[in-house]
Amino acid sequence: MIKPRINRMLLIAQGVALFSLLAIGCSQAKKEKEKAGTLGLKDGFLEYTTPTINFELVKSSQTISELKSAGAEGFDFTPHDRLKSRNGDGFYHLGDITLRVKSDSSATWNTYSSASRRKPVEAFTTSDKNILAAADLKKSFPADFPLTVDRLWEKKGDHLLLRFDLKNKTDRAIEIGALGLPMIFNNDLTKKTLEQAHAENVFYDPYIGEDAGYLQVTRLNGKGPVLLVLPWKKSPFEAYRPLLDDPTPRGTTFEGFYEWTIHSKAYAEKEWKNAKQWNHPTSKVLKPGESYSVGVEFVLAKSIEHIEDALQHYQRPVAVGIPGYVIPEDVKAELFLKANAKVQEINVEPANALEVRYVSTTYAGWKKYSVQGRKWGRARLTLTYDNGTRQTINYKVIQPESELVANNGHFLMTKQWYENKDDLFGRSPSVISYDNEAHHQVTQNSRAWIAGLSDEGGAGSWLNAIMKQLVEPDPQQIARLENFVDHTIWGGIQYSQEKHKYGVRKSMFYYQPDSTPAGTYSDTINYTTWAAWPKKEAESVGRSYNYPHVTAAYWGMYRLARNYQGLVTQRSWNWYLEHAFHTAMAMVEQAPYYAQFGQMEGTVFLLVLHDLKAEGMMSEAGELEKVMKARAVHWDSLQYPFGSEMPWDSTGQEEVYMWSSYFGFTKKAVVTIDAILAYMPTIPHWAYNGNARRYWDFLYAGKLQRIERMIHHYGSELNAIPVLHEYRKEPDNLYLLRVGYGGLMGGISNITQEGFAPCAFHSYPSTLKNDGLSGDYGSGFFGYAVNTGTYIVNDQKFGWLAFGGNLEKKDDWITTEITTAAKSRIFIAPAKLWLTLDAGTFRSVSYNVKTGTVKAELDAANGFTPKAFLRVEGSNGERRNVGRFNKNSRGAYVIPLKNNPLEISL
Repeated sequence: MIKPRINRMLLIAQGVALFSLLAIGCSQAKKEKEKAGTLGLKDGFLEYTTPTINFELVKSSQTISELKSAGAEGFDFTPHDRLKSRNGDGFYHLGDITLRVKSDSSATWNTYSSASRRKPVEAFTTSDKNILAAADLKKSFPADFPLTVDRLWEKKGDHLLLRFDLKNKTDRAIEIGALGLPMIFNNDLTKKTLEQAHAENVFYDPYIGEDAGYLQVTRLNGKGPVLLVLPWKKSPFEAYRPLLDDPTPRGTTFEGFYEWTIHSKAYAEKEWKNAKQWNHPTSKVLKPGESYSVGVEFVLAKSIEHIEDALQHYQRPVAVGIPGYVIPEDVKAELFLKANAKVQEINVEPANALEVRYVSTTYAGWKKYSVQGRKWGRARLTLTYDNGTRQTINYKVIQPESELVANNGHFLMTKQWYENKDDLFGRSPSVISYDNEAHHQVTQNSRAWIAGLSDEGGAGSWLNAIMKQLVEPDPQQIARLENFVDHTIWGGIQYSQEKHKYGVRKSMFYYQPDSTPAGTYSDTINYTTWAAWPKKEAESVGRSYNYPHVTAAYWGMYRLARNYQGLVTQRSWNWYLEHAFHTAMAMVEQAPYYAQFGQMEGTVFLLVLHDLKAEGMMSEAGELEKVMKARAVHWDSLQYPFGSEMPWDSTGQEEVYMWSSYFGFTKKAVVTIDAILAYMPTIPHWAYNGNARRYWDFLYAGKLQRIERMIHHYGSELNAIPVLHEYRKEPDNLYLLRVGYGGLMGGISNITQEGFAPCAFHSYPSTLKNDGLSGDYGSGFFGYAVNTGTYIVNDQKFGWLAFGGNLEKKDDWITTEITTAAKSRIFIAPAKLWLTLDAGTFRSVSYNVKTGTVKAELDAANGFTPKAFLRVEGSNGERRNVGRFNKNSRGAYVIPLKNNPLEISL
């Protein structure tokens, strides 16, 4: 039974590092109290307007206290409601500036910030009527500070400009090695209900693209307007620095503030010296008496999907990469550019990592380039325009998807395959967590689940291994995984008898030194934390989030047993499907509290339901549908049903959308998609394109544990499921496809050449690398496995495009060679046709633009795939027959394969 909704802002995952976070919070709260009062709130505020933005300044500091879209009901993008608690030294506000400088005779960088020691600024006026407010900041800096700094708030056309005029007041050259503008917006969800957060708060995402860079600030509910921060003149978005010294407590409801960094050389020489930066770090040298001005502009886009239109309106270079910025080496990618200047120079780093060639200009004026990945790894494309503007686009070149997935499977089933008949905790055989920096399996960890094969952080590797088989089946790997399911999941991770039958444990590993042999636990590991669960806690079945992993394992084995010949031999297909059903039911029955929330991988329950119906198991299907509808009805009664163990989360949306769509709760499905688009952008940068926001799971599944924006954590691939599902219903909405495909490919972009799949990639400029632990990666690979596909589109602006394939147009035929690893799903947007294979693989597909005829070429048979099983769905209700072939009882066309590729017509 579904429990009534609670205030999810009080939930903290399993304690969610409760003790450490509270300790940090108490310490920082004390600091807040001690630093109270220096912002000068008691002196009042100053109000100003522009045609698009109204804003308010704290009179004493002339920093922003409100920044609203114009109009009677303007939305405030700033944390105005926290001014009193952030009214002190060290708290950054919009309008502050940070610098590191040194003289030409010094070897040491000196750090300064207008926020570190608050003093009332000296306001002044100018003859320029567009200058709304101006101040000399000399009292904000010590007497020996070598620069003068004037800050100006200016009306520029229909919008707002923040400008800083700096001047070297000394008789020697001064080098500015770091210069940043804190971007302080209302992304702190602490003590907010979900309704309040979605109404009041924002997320912001960076395009770290030099002169073409921008910051997009979106409302949590996904509604417009969107605030865009753009560079003024030569104020490049060179780096994106987390403001870790701001005392505002960070945690599961606040990832922290960031800075638009214009110069970063001083950081690159010190804190960031071990990381390869997104852009070349620079500095600025000012001669005695020389002046220098920097700034950013604040403009509005009417909606998330109109961000690029707004960029064009304000004459900014716009880049659109197809299929995105993660490029398999066998994919012929495309890049479309729209700018008011001509590209003068193209530079690629490392040399020859990308091959970029101009192709043509579209009728709409977009410059089309071909982009081919030639060298695995990160690649930076720098475009220099004839007006001096520099634009960088960061790509990630990966192996061909089939090769990448094969390497991933090999790594999992060799380096991570664990066999130890004497294992005290019953974890053998299994695919266990792995530390890729230390190059060893993780059989002990202070976080019990990491070594315990459950929770996302422990189940991730074996889930990855099983889902890999759905993409590229391997008989030897499957034989091992059968043993794992039969001996380690059933009767181990999952109870096989008595009152908890089908219940899933929180962990196989636990810390109980009083009942285990001496030497069981390493004395180099700190087992004194809450996360070192004792046996009783590890044996608990009350965490619903463990159930989708086990359900997915059974469902995956069912699909392999049912659709292939001789791949699965130890159990029958119906045994696996029945266990998938019972596990799904057990989640609601034995873990009802957390089952009220959307689950990561919750899509698997819908897939199980479809297969139960296809197999004629109507009694089980009826039971499952009933309990899942109760959950969906509950979500439909809530305005924003997006909590979890965490107060706000970005993984429950996947299941909330899928069931809402299935049961016809259309409004809730739309609310969910809008919320996803608010935290999952499309940006010309592989790390942020399609990257669903997550910033706390390094604490629970990573090796380097900290609150940090994660690059392509499993949320990217999971959120791609609803986004691409929605796209197939709206095939004219290319934005949805770009976002969804960015998330789909983002997750696999972190897999190394050897096949290791990490928890996520670290975004802090001090790190910029994969995490060392495998962690919870498998949840994301589930999203990839059930969602990967090829999309063929005829876009109004860009023409014929392929995502997951290489497209060629000849006469009236559009032919696409399939490049995905699974090669099992194709969506032809003009025909609204969705082709999927339960078994077999597509080699290519052709579409006739005049007749609508579709021809598909299937790969030859192999030892375990004598037949292909094809499903044909038309989202416009169109029915198509497949040649002479008949459907089986489950609704799939049965196509006997040959020793050579076979062409079929639809």
